[in-house]
Amino acid sequence: MDSSVIELYTDGSSRGNPGPGGYGIVLKCGPHYKEISEGYSCTTNNRMELLAVIVGLEAIKRKNAVVHIYSDSSYVVKAVNEGWLQKWILKGLEKQKNPDLWQRFVNVYRKHRVVFYWIKGHAGHPENERCDKLAVEAALSTDLKEDTGYTG
Repeated sequence: MDSSVIELYTDGSSRGNPGPGGYGIVLKCGPHYKEISEGYSCTTNNRMELLAVIVGLEAIKRKNAVVHIYSDSSYVVKAVNEGWLQKWILKGLEKQKNPDLWQRFVNVYRKHRVVFYWIKGHAGHPENERCDKLAVEAALSTDLKEDTGYTG
């Protein structure tokens, strides 16, 4: 792997859908490694999957970075790779589910050169397993934030 490429691994979790949820992130670039996670009191799995990608991209300080995102979320990966997101933008993101997060995603996504890869969840991929563990621990935390964008 090119040492200038940033690898972003993400996962989201929800204990009930809706229910308490969390996300986990692993960022890797050359010798650099960072983990990020956070939990919310009432949210959905899809929101946590998408929020993990957003927060991971927002954590990247370099402008116009080459970022390879590895996610087990078909919702997020297909939205980008299969062109759903472009159609949603044309129709108006406010008409879609999770419009607050999709708008936030678009704003940060456009700052980088991003490639999405779907990986099978719970299949032994070390970084994906780590993200899952971080997301579940965050969802089970006693220090949960409010997901102000979740409307139920």
